[in-house]
Amino acid sequence: MQNESFKKYRPFQHAPQLTERQWPNRVLTTAPRWCSVDLRDGNQALAVPMNVSQKLELFQTLVKIGFKEIEVGFPSASNTEFTFNRRLIEEKRAPDDVWLQVLVQAREDLIERTVESLMGAKKVIIHMYNSTSPAQRRVVFGKSKDEIKAIAVKGAQMIKDRLPRLKGTEVMLQYSPESFSATEVEFAREISEAVMDVWQPTPERKVILNLPDTVEVAMPNVYADQIEWLCRHIKNRDSLVISLHTHNDRSTGVAATELGMLAGADRVEGTLFGNGERTGNLDIVTVALNLYMHGINPKLDFSNLNSIIDVYERCTGMTIPARQPYAGELVFTAFSGSHQDAIKKGLAEWADQKREHWDVPYLTIDPADIGREYREVIRVNSQSGKGGVAYLLESEFGISLPKDMQREFGPIANDAVDKLGREVSGAELKAMFWKEYIERTQPWELFGFKTESDNGKVRCAARIARHPGPVAVIAGEGNGPLAALVHGFSKMADVPRFEIAGYSEHALSAGEEASAIAYIQIKTSDGKIRWGAGVDTNIELASVKAVLSALNRL
Repeated sequence: MQNESFKKYRPFQHAPQLTERQWPNRVLTTAPRWCSVDLRDGNQALAVPMNVSQKLELFQTLVKIGFKEIEVGFPSASNTEFTFNRRLIEEKRAPDDVWLQVLVQAREDLIERTVESLMGAKKVIIHMYNSTSPAQRRVVFGKSKDEIKAIAVKGAQMIKDRLPRLKGTEVMLQYSPESFSATEVEFAREISEAVMDVWQPTPERKVILNLPDTVEVAMPNVYADQIEWLCRHIKNRDSLVISLHTHNDRSTGVAATELGMLAGADRVEGTLFGNGERTGNLDIVTVALNLYMHGINPKLDFSNLNSIIDVYERCTGMTIPARQPYAGELVFTAFSGSHQDAIKKGLAEWADQKREHWDVPYLTIDPADIGREYREVIRVNSQSGKGGVAYLLESEFGISLPKDMQREFGPIANDAVDKLGREVSGAELKAMFWKEYIERTQPWELFGFKTESDNGKVRCAARIARHPGPVAVIAGEGNGPLAALVHGFSKMADVPRFEIAGYSEHALSAGEEASAIAYIQIKTSDGKIRWGAGVDTNIELASVKAVLSALNRL
């Protein structure tokens, strides 16, 4: 950018003068009415729009999620849009409690075609709009405020005149002063009230007044002020459903929606994962799960989010970014070692049912609630710590490392991963562990081990080779097999004196031939400490192998 280029811009000009604003002190306690606009706003933003079959599949998914209001298209725009509408109605694909919303401009030919597309439907929302901002009035239409208002009033009347043709259909009317957020709030109120005068809403038969943030041109708090100002000043507020429709040009669509809800809105329009023109529409999944993480029932079911992603990507050709809130591949992962350790401890606390409410560090919700698995939570790369390494070994292979052993193996694994220069899988991590501990058979290798007991004393005879030498028998005695083995080694001049400083073991798998893994920490007389590990179907032999593993690592 050139040094002076910023001077061609100016601060937002149409912020309302709002005193004693109420929205900053409010708290959300219930979910809004939701309306999906995936099949219209989302569809028109695709390089290759969905065909009828794809729209049908996505519609069925939206119904399954729980949407009760779905904008199914712009039936006057094309034969594909009209045909899709007719199939939904004629094939009775919409449940009786789902409203089919259709979009139409305030033009007679388009309104006529739209009404034709709705014949025989159970519940419909006719959504009329026209642009109202100063730039639209000047650049697109070349009309005054009164002329723009006349377009809206005429359109509202044309719709009203055709309602008797929809006999047997429950109709709700909706009006959008398009580009509301860039419009003077006084004019937005004036044109909206003019439409209301035609449609005559009542508290029993409300009209939806949709207030779009069509292009984000101000901070989200300004949008909240605009919503609160209109809610305070518009007549017959109790006969209106105030609806929000935000876009994401400044990357604050979610914030604008949440603040707009605080400001008095009753309803939210958006798309799955924020698909839409330019930088996208509001991401309904994010707002719904933001409510969920605060203990509010969102009244939408995202318990199998992966399957919803599959349908979305198949129908739209779009992909979910790896860091997309809640839905992205990496949002429940942790590469940082300190994060991994905190997550591991938090999940363990939750598993032990020590807390009534979810409070796991770095995880805003339980991944299982949206169909994700704990094994996805922690992944390992060169930035990872012992916590992540230990978690993957335990969660994928049942290898539960003692805490001190985690501190020893973590840096070893990180060095190996650092050389690879990439993320590693659990299987690769297990192979590293096996190479470092289980497969350490030199210089000491075990060929046999026998014990006998007499009056509380245990004697052992271990057939061991020190490569490259021959197999020899090491004999010793103690109060147990390991103590006897340590005693046997103590009689050898070329082996440093050591003691068992730590011991742990557990089963690796179920069944008769189940393997056990033993972890042994030894400490030499000069203070050196090493861990070893051994695996065998016999826990005694696994422990002996673990001692040799530790010796081999000195």
